[in-house]
Amino acid sequence: MRSLHERITKRSFPAARRQRTVAQVFSWHPAPGDVPAAVRREDAIRDKGSIVNFQQLRSVREALRCNFNLTEVAGRLHTSQPGVSRHIRELEDELGVTIFERVGKRLTGLTEPGHEVVRVVERLLVEQENLRRAAEEFTGRDVGRLTIATTHSQARYALPKVVQAFRERFPGVHLNLQQGSPAHIAEWVATGKTDIGIATESVGLMPELVTFPGYQWHHQIVVPPDHPLLKTAQPSIAEVAAYPIITYDVGLTGRPHIDAAFARHGVQPDLVLTAMDADVIKTYVMAGLGVGIIASIAYDPVEDARLAAIDASHLFEPNMTRIAIRRGAHLRKFAYAFIELFAPHLTRAGIEKALVRDGDSYEI
Repeated sequence: MRSLHERITKRSFPAARRQRTVAQVFSWHPAPGDVPAAVRREDAIRDKGSIVNFQQLRSVREALRCNFNLTEVAGRLHTSQPGVSRHIRELEDELGVTIFERVGKRLTGLTEPGHEVVRVVERLLVEQENLRRAAEEFTGRDVGRLTIATTHSQARYALPKVVQAFRERFPGVHLNLQQGSPAHIAEWVATGKTDIGIATESVGLMPELVTFPGYQWHHQIVVPPDHPLLKTAQPSIAEVAAYPIITYDVGLTGRPHIDAAFARHGVQPDLVLTAMDADVIKTYVMAGLGVGIIASIAYDPVEDARLAAIDASHLFEPNMTRIAIRRGAHLRKFAYAFIELFAPHLTRAGIEKALVRDGDSYEI
């Protein structure tokens, strides 16, 4: 018996028609409000028997992403709710399996074969996007869009010089920086909403992603210039904990290593304030509310002249900022260039090899 992947890709696209059907679907992108034209176009490319097309695959994928809400799916795909239902039913009929569990007409979950089908669907849609990017590599040259998802700390302190160098090298590429939490960054990359993710936490936890080491960094303690902690070259955890602590929110910018260090020494810090970014932390340290613990890249002796920094590498474990890419993704030349500007030790050959092999990370 053929696998689900074969039944979707081979049986459903007969050899004589496969190329024409795929090309027509790739070139068709319905606009909002163009539902009748979209339906007519789809009917025009349909065989006498049922065939699988990418709109059906997208309907299945978006149904899962939208928590089975077909009204939301229809909005995302610029079609009608009955159209989405029809696409799903036609795919189920063609494959001979029920993908979704239902209560009446409402989708409520995935069936057992449905779990396997959606994995194949995701791979097919990734390959569709890869085909488009591969074509653009030769037709669009150094023109296009690159979307980077990252945290505030990376966007504010680690990326400005990289972005400046990238823009000078690729002026025809529109660069879009999206800021979010590490968990959101991982999700955006895994679902194809962004091309590359850069963060310290969470990005290595999803099987859909391959991660690469970017750079290692440590925390620093920041205090007013006359603070008593400056009298000790290497203050202990207990000495730091004697003062109110201002640092990052849970799950951000190495916070797990901060918590682990205090716990390891049996010390309970007085966390008077937490924030998403170092600028806020430094502001409240200057206001006299406590001792700040921030990423070392976030301290600049000139810009932060009203603060003094104390190296804390002896107190907290080092952190690794990682680059995340969706497994199996095809990146254009300028995307590899961006990665190399950010992490010069990474090579295109090594990245491409890691994207197609098993495993969840790439180490130098």
